[in-house]
Amino acid sequence: MKNFSIAGVQMHVSGAHSNVPMMKYKLDLLMGIYPWVQMVMFSELCARGPLTAFAAPLEEFDQVFGEMARKHRVWLLPGSVFEKTDGKIYNTASVYSPDGEVVGRYRKMFPFYPYEEGVDCGDQFLTFDVPNVGRFGVSICYDMWFPETSRTLATMGAEVILHPTLTNTIDREIELSIARSTAAINQCYVFDINGLEAGGNGQSIVCGPDGRVLYQAHTSDEIIPLEIDLERVQRSREKGTLRLGQTLKSWRDRKVNFEIYQNGRQFPYLDQLGPIEKPTRSDALEAAYKIEAPFNGINPGIVSKAFK
Repeated sequence: MKNFSIAGVQMHVSGAHSNVPMMKYKLDLLMGIYPWVQMVMFSELCARGPLTAFAAPLEEFDQVFGEMARKHRVWLLPGSVFEKTDGKIYNTASVYSPDGEVVGRYRKMFPFYPYEEGVDCGDQFLTFDVPNVGRFGVSICYDMWFPETSRTLATMGAEVILHPTLTNTIDREIELSIARSTAAINQCYVFDINGLEAGGNGQSIVCGPDGRVLYQAHTSDEIIPLEIDLERVQRSREKGTLRLGQTLKSWRDRKVNFEIYQNGRQFPYLDQLGPIEKPTRSDALEAAYKIEAPFNGINPGIVSKAFK
């Protein structure tokens, strides 16, 4: 067995003031109760909330988070923050070693457009090794809706995907199924940690390399300490998920060349879908009239033109 203990912290997040003092308290509390925990992660945008108005250089956070990691001798992923640099804003997660050093940074590749306005996209993946344990990968919230991101991390050797999330919308149930699917098709552990209040609607989930749920939180503050066995990942990848599908081997040995991913490839169908933009009230009214019009003796084509 190759055991390693990870704790997720699901906590209330304020959008009006810094949440760092509460993060410190939660970490102190967690380590006081569970001193055997070796890695701790928080939810997306936990430290300063979801407003880009509070974006700041990462150096403003490094000292405090480095000290938190060093104090308790843990690997620390304190969710993410809005990073302001060179006139741009990124949604960035940093990983700190037990020595308090920055191990790596990851900028969210798929901001939640059109709602995460003003945030630029990252273009670099992040994996890091915990010596004598295994390899970990980082993604953030909406990234998981794009399976290429998780598959890339798995192909790079990630055995655990750390996935801080800020979801306070009605699609959280869909995300729970995506988290399970991501774990199963990539034969790895997935720690999907959501926040509360301005930080999300909770329901954090941890899945094993067979896609089964190891734990799902509710909608209140929770500390989620779990000991995992990374040999389960290796065994799943060698023998198959539940000794069935050997998906990573099949991906490695594929004969098909996915031309859709080639640089410069044109996508006529995707191009006709239009720009990424928020739906408007007139969109909803138009859709409603298209449904009701045939029953009211109204020509739906005339009605739809009236809203353009």
